[in-house]
Amino acid sequence: MDIVNSWDKSLSFIEDKVGDSIFELWFKPIKAGSLKDDILTLEIPNRFYKEWIEDNYPEIIPEAIKRTTDKDVTIKFKLAERQDKEIKKIQRKLDSRRQKLANKGIYLNPKYIFDSFVVGPSNQFAHAAALAVSESVGKRYNPLFIYGGVGLGKTHLINSIGNVIVDDRPEYNIIYVSAEQFTNEVVSAIRHDRMGEFKDRYRNTDLFLLDDVQFIAGKERTQDEFFHTFNALYEKQKQIVISSDRPPKEISAITDRLKSRFAMGLIADIQPPDVEMKVAILQKKAESEKINLDDEVSYFLATRIKSNIRELEGCLIKLAAHSTLTGSIIDLDMAKNVLREFLHDDDRPITVEQIQKAVCEFYGIRMQDIKARKRTKEIAIPRQVAMYISKKLTDLSLNDIGKAFGGKDHATVIYACKQTDEKINKDESFNRIVDNLMGRLKP
Repeated sequence: MDIVNSWDKSLSFIEDKVGDSIFELWFKPIKAGSLKDDILTLEIPNRFYKEWIEDNYPEIIPEAIKRTTDKDVTIKFKLAERQDKEIKKIQRKLDSRRQKLANKGIYLNPKYIFDSFVVGPSNQFAHAAALAVSESVGKRYNPLFIYGGVGLGKTHLINSIGNVIVDDRPEYNIIYVSAEQFTNEVVSAIRHDRMGEFKDRYRNTDLFLLDDVQFIAGKERTQDEFFHTFNALYEKQKQIVISSDRPPKEISAITDRLKSRFAMGLIADIQPPDVEMKVAILQKKAESEKINLDDEVSYFLATRIKSNIRELEGCLIKLAAHSTLTGSIIDLDMAKNVLREFLHDDDRPITVEQIQKAVCEFYGIRMQDIKARKRTKEIAIPRQVAMYISKKLTDLSLNDIGKAFGGKDHATVIYACKQTDEKINKDESFNRIVDNLMGRLKP
């Protein structure tokens, strides 16, 4: 197989999926190395690329290779930069944990441990509850229900519980799954007449970690299976930990019997952090990654990146990647230049172009597609979302919004807003997507 030619085709697939700006920064610099025994070696500029890809798009490269070559491969990264000895040691430890988890079929993030979680007033209660659960599985706070906005640390805490149990109690059977994956497995089990296998797997575990439970809203069969799984585990005193972007009572289109189950244990929330907390998170991340970050830049990022912690840490990694590539230090001027698309200016109004860019990046489509006449579902839904957000966050008339989308008329904008409104009210996961996009854009 011509690996270079295949990699070029894979890159085209990735570009279509992630959008131009993400592709140019994070994927275009990757070079094809060698393919041996179904292990594909890819050369990347530095460790920050490896971290960012593993955190944000862990499956996209194997998927791209599969689509272009019909071959399943394992990805191995080769770093162009020389690594610090201590960083190498940390990386080996992470890789060892990742391999141990993979061998057990548990897909926890090996970096998400309690030691790397910064505790403050906004998350102290949720952290204490998660720690208590990890020390006394199935005996205290069962179920534990953690809720909070996107990117505030719910997944970190849930993974931390799992990683403690993997290390301290290797005999325990652990399942960590997103609600979306759980739903897909229910559908697959029904389709292939394997509900028996499904029930055996989920009802015979010691620790069940379910992320983003709001995704099962409106999915009756999935809710029914989850209800019976919950009961089976609870009766055996097996630990259940659930995360959501909102408290149980605010998850619409979910049965009352499930809501009552969620409230049987402990409900803990995570609030958005204040500026001081953001600075502490940035500095701890910088220290662990051996990134030189001064106080001036820390406070600048903490005050100007207003979406969530995940985005804040992503910006730090972006600065570090740029620094090692160019050999320049991370200072205020560099931060303003490299992160200009992420920084909020409270006095500057939001533009339709900013909205279009954010929506296109989220859905992995091109800017020209959202303005074109294409009516395929892959384009129509993002276009309707962008029109809806434009109506909500700008002062433009319906006609002006339509013009910004390739000359559409005001009736098209009205229809787009109506369709989006209806979908928001019916679909919790779609509602979360729109909320997340608007949160990124609001000053």
